[in-house]
Order: sequence, then structure tokens, then C-alpha cells
Amino acid sequence: MKIGFIGTGNMGSAMIKGLVTSEYVSGDKINIFDVNKEKSKELSEKYNVNSLQNEIEIVDNSDIVVLSVKPNIYGSVLEKIKDRIGGNKIIVAIAAGVSIQNIENIAGKDKKIVRTMPNTSAQVLEGMTAVVFNKNISEEEKKDIFKILGSFGKSIEIEEKLMHTFTGIAGSLPAYVYMFIEALADGGVLEGMPRDKAYEIIAQTVKGSAEMLLKTGKHPGVLKDEVTSPAGTTIEAVNTLENGNFRGTVINAVRACVEKSKKMSN
Repeated sequence: MKIGFIGTGNMGSAMIKGLVTSEYVSGDKINIFDVNKEKSKELSEKYNVNSLQNEIEIVDNSDIVVLSVKPNIYGSVLEKIKDRIGGNKIIVAIAAGVSIQNIENIAGKDKKIVRTMPNTSAQVLEGMTAVVFNKNISEEEKKDIFKILGSFGKSIEIEEKLMHTFTGIAGSLPAYVYMFIEALADGGVLEGMPRDKAYEIIAQTVKGSAEMLLKTGKHPGVLKDEVTSPAGTTIEAVNTLENGNFRGTVINAVRACVEKSKKMSN
């Protein structure tokens, strides 16, 4: 199996890193093209992948083609390659607001299309990716796609109509977490903790908290209650967060993100 990348930005580079690091495929089975020749050269040397000359060469020499380009040029790239997409080739789309129907309208409804939405944590192989398949993808091909996505994190199949919701609770989530971490660090600095130590302490604790939720399977409310002793320090902090409408603000942030995602796709 040969995998081709048209575009090697943050997401494309993360996928390439994941595929090579996990040894799902060797570097000589990966083809890349980017208009930024320096970026292509850097990745080629780092991961021993094949840097090709243009989009057509990528399609002609790959079984799975990952379109990792900006949404505003998706149409023009698809127009370039649509006549080279054979019946057995799979197109994997990575772009906000580009639906399967949008791609089928250009490439053809008989083509094998996969729509994905990763997040930036894929760069450290801890991403969360939503995936939608069109009707032409077989069960065996789905397994191959999940293995590829699994090389840089976890993935989950959802209905396409939920892609906007996924954006609100996962695609944009790293930004919310970084703001939360920064605010906690500011609080720590205010109370005398050096900032570099505050970031290290908080980041590890956030990571551990997420692992607790994933590994124990407990409801987050139960885990929260396990930390909050009667008349203790934690419940005092929780009370302050509740008075500041912490939960309501987070919910409203998700709704705002989802609405923006919907507008961008129209």
C-alpha cells in the first residue's frame, strides 16, 4: 500500500510522522508533494519519504491520497486530479467545512471518499480524529483507514452532520485547554510559583486527569467528587468557578464554535 500526501502542513506532517514512527508503512511507501519545496525536502530527508513533483504524480503513484490543503483551494486541487482518480483509489479529505458531497460533486459520486477531522494533538501522536466514509468504502478499506488514523492518536466514526459538533468539542478543544492552563499558571504565579514550574505541574496534572477519565470509565462528576473533601480547598475553588458560570461559559463557547463552523461550510 502506498500513501500520498498533497499538502504537508501541520496535519499532513503529523500523519507522516505517525505512519513512519508506528511503522505502519515504511518511508519509501509514502509520497509527498507541497508547493513549499523546502518543506517537502525537509520531510523527505527526515522520514525517508518520496518527494514528487506535482499533484498528478501523487495520485498516479499512490493507493490512498490524503488531501491536506486549505479549504479555499480544495476545489482547484480536485479539478487537477479528478481524471486520475481510479476506481480503487481512496481520497482522504482533511479540511473544515468540505463535505463528502462537495468532493463527490467534483471528483464523481463513484469515487471512494473519506472525510476526516483531526486536531493538533496529532503532532505529538495523541490526536483525536473524527471520520466519515462515503458509501463506496468497503469494510476492509475502513480498517485500513482506521489503522492510518491510529498511527497518530485515536479515531472515531460519526455521522457527517455531527462534524460541526466535533469541531466544537475536539477540533478547537486544544485552544480551550491551553487557555485554561495559562489561566491556572497565572494563578500560580500570583501565589509565588515560578511560571515554568507552574506549566509543568499543570500540564502533567491535566494529562493525568484525562487518563483517569479514560482508564477508569467513571463519570467526570464522580471523579470531581472524589477530589472535593467536605469544607476543603477544592470545593472552595469549585464554588468560585460555579459562581463565575464556568460550565455555562464552556457550553456557550462550544455552541459558538459549532455555529461558526456551520456558517463557514455554507
